[in-house]
Amino acid sequence: MRTVLVCAAQVPLSHGGAEILAGELVAQLQRRGYQADLVRLPFKWYPHEALFEHAAAWRLIDLSESGGQRIDRVIATKFPSYFVRHPEKSIWLVHQHRAAYDLCGTPFCNDFEWTEMDVAARERLIALDTQMIGEARRVYTIGAVTSRRLERYNGISAPPLHHPPKLAGRLRPGPQGDYVLSVGRLETLKRVELAVRAIARTRHLRLVVVGEGSQRGSLERLAEEMGAADRVDFRGTVDDEELIGLYSNALGVLFAPFDEDYGYVTLEAFLSAKPVVTCRDSGGVLEFVTDGVNGRVAEPDPTALADALETLAADRARASAMGEAGRELARRITWDGVIEKLLGA
Repeated sequence: MRTVLVCAAQVPLSHGGAEILAGELVAQLQRRGYQADLVRLPFKWYPHEALFEHAAAWRLIDLSESGGQRIDRVIATKFPSYFVRHPEKSIWLVHQHRAAYDLCGTPFCNDFEWTEMDVAARERLIALDTQMIGEARRVYTIGAVTSRRLERYNGISAPPLHHPPKLAGRLRPGPQGDYVLSVGRLETLKRVELAVRAIARTRHLRLVVVGEGSQRGSLERLAEEMGAADRVDFRGTVDDEELIGLYSNALGVLFAPFDEDYGYVTLEAFLSAKPVVTCRDSGGVLEFVTDGVNGRVAEPDPTALADALETLAADRARASAMGEAGRELARRITWDGVIEKLLGA
């Protein structure tokens, strides 16, 4: 086997964890001598019919060969890339269209409600997903949360394959600063609002927020309303070197998304020897964070999170020890096992 195509959907002008994963998978395959490339199609999720149109676009593509050269394997990632046809299709599932799954009718989604029309579209989509994922020769997920979701809604069992973040070889420990770091897209599902409210309840800690998104304006206004504007620093998008430095010199990292699929932030923090403060409902983050061992796990409540942050500030030696425990865990996660499974017979 020499030729491998990685398939990924791409929302124009958007770049997040799924896009990083697809690009890094191609790079890792190339480093191991495979002729690998990335195949991306633009994705639009509204109106509902667009979901099926974009799924159909993937289904119409023939990736069995290109320019007379045989394609030995395709690896699909997130919806709807796994609709692609290939006799040797592997799936490393990032996530399905969660608005039609676990987020339906929740405050984190306004695309799908429990209306007759939405329910019909949802049922149609889940049935198609089950068919398209079920035809793959190999199915894995990026984490246990995605595996449980796939089992619950589609009746398909798939083991998780954990992988290191892109910056794994460059992240480094550093001295503890006086700030807590928040990294990620500024969208409702990431719950950066909790971080702002929590930092406002601490005595002296600062919050550095890295990332952009539709919620930035409302988060900046919230910091003003909470009287914490002078302690919340919105950095926007930063380059890798600045991000590495921010991780290195933080007291800890606050990462409190709702039911996260995986979350590079956790492993990036650990590889920087920083403890992670998260919530009991943060999903994939809890595959790595153990309360009191390498971080703190609190209720999704600003006061509870503030208390957890204060414990880091009050006992910096313990915070450092938790960060080192996280680093030891994260350093055991490598790409070799992922590649072996995805390309296995």
